[in-house]
Formats: sequence, C-alpha cells, structure tokens
Amino acid sequence: MSENVKEIKVLAGKEIKILGPGCAKCDELEKVVNEALAESGTAANVEKVEDPLKIAEYGVFGTPAVVIDGEVKIVSKLPKKKDVLNWLK
Repeated sequence: MSENVKEIKVLAGKEIKILGPGCAKCDELEKVVNEALAESGTAANVEKVEDPLKIAEYGVFGTPAVVIDGEVKIVSKLPKKKDVLNWLK
C-alpha cells in the first residue's frame, strides 16, 4: 500500500438518524430506537440531528423523525418498538 493511500475503516451496521430539536418526544424516540437495537442485536450508528437546516435536507418538516440508511421511515410520530424492529430487518 502506498504511503499516500490511507486505510478507511467503515463501521458495520445501519446508519440511523433521529431528527428533532431535542424535545421530550425526540428523547423518547431515541429510547425506543435503542431498545429495538438491543432487542434485535443489530449493529448501528445512531446520530441525533437537531439542526433545522440539516433536518430539512431530508425533506422532513415535522419532528420527531427517523431515517434508516438514508430512508425516512416516519415523520411527526413516535413509532412503536415493533415498528422499529421491522425497519431493522
């Protein structure tokens, strides 16, 4: 490998983004997502996105919302854990 080429490490698993301003519903959504991840044994990188401009980049204008691997799964609603488990499959 050349000195100019850097090794890139990619973390395995899903990319999950929780979109919202940090309200109580957003905190509850994060809890539901983390419970579903623990129950399913799915590896994931979970990121909270609170910046309104970044949230709008997903075409989301209501919160809370969940984005999994770039796909918006739910907007302006709190999903049930069983819904999140289905999305993780």
